[in-house]
Amino acid sequence: MEIEKKDIRSLSKEQLRDFFVANGDKAFRGNQVYEWLWSKASHSFEDMTNVSKETRTMLENNFVINHIKVDTIQRSDDGTVKNAVRLHDDLIVESVLIPTKTRTTACVSSQVGCSLDCNFCATARLKRMRNLNPDEIYDQVVAIDRESRLYFNRPLSNIVFMGMGEPLMNYPNVMKAIDKITSNEGLGMSAKRITVSTSGIPKMIRKMADDDVKVKLAVSLHSGIDDVRSKIMPFSQNFPLKDLRESLEYWYQKTKSKITYEYVVWKGINDSKEAVDALVKFCKYVPCKVNLIEYNPIDDGEFQQASDDAIDLYINELEKNKIVAKVRRSRGKDIDAACGQLANKS
Repeated sequence: MEIEKKDIRSLSKEQLRDFFVANGDKAFRGNQVYEWLWSKASHSFEDMTNVSKETRTMLENNFVINHIKVDTIQRSDDGTVKNAVRLHDDLIVESVLIPTKTRTTACVSSQVGCSLDCNFCATARLKRMRNLNPDEIYDQVVAIDRESRLYFNRPLSNIVFMGMGEPLMNYPNVMKAIDKITSNEGLGMSAKRITVSTSGIPKMIRKMADDDVKVKLAVSLHSGIDDVRSKIMPFSQNFPLKDLRESLEYWYQKTKSKITYEYVVWKGINDSKEAVDALVKFCKYVPCKVNLIEYNPIDDGEFQQASDDAIDLYINELEKNKIVAKVRRSRGKDIDAACGQLANKS
């Protein structure tokens, strides 16, 4: 019976160094292999040309590199690129490259499926299969960086955790991935260019603040009225707006980092003056900005894009109260690749 090999990227640099010492080699060999695995994002031991063939064979005999494979790439007329990413166990997630004139943003997934039950979201209809490992999150970023260089002749500039899954329900692995992405031994990206988008889990927002995480925080809010929000996002009945507000106040007190509220306006659900006033009130608790997001309907059901008049009402009231607000148009419509928990992932 064949013994299942361990994924070498689950080892720390110290563990790699110890492995080589235990096998009669020098500790620095672990440093070399670690650099190949992370900084150079190698997917094969054969690539590791500064270690001997014997050493590569030894690694092959003991370990695997469970790297992702980009199964299909779809390119939109607006430049958006959608990747269907196959994991080592044949499960599929999606990642998206979103270009503008000045930046390219990677939208990455953190779970296969999702732990939550937001009624407007296609991903929520997929049961959560498992959390992604740190290296699987890292690989999505590496793949999009390469696409950015290939298609737009510039490196990736920003990362948003707005793909499949709730990042804060996979907190340890997401944070390990961010550590690797921001490390000089990894991709060396600034944490300020990374946004973690959550549906709003107060306990985990507080943990992020306590852990002194340097990334930006976005919250899928969608209503400042508890009853309405719980119809949109049933799980939020366990996390009332008062608890969310207090956790965001705590976040800002600790980090002094402004929060972004992601907010979709739906016809007949949150397009009333009462809904607008509730959002304005909620925005006054903590320094913030609001992204009003164009919705991609996932069917002909109750969640349909609100009228332009409703969007204008939101914009006017927010600006009147000196709250920064922008309308985010859906990208990649022709390939069905809007970034966010809002994306139609059928």
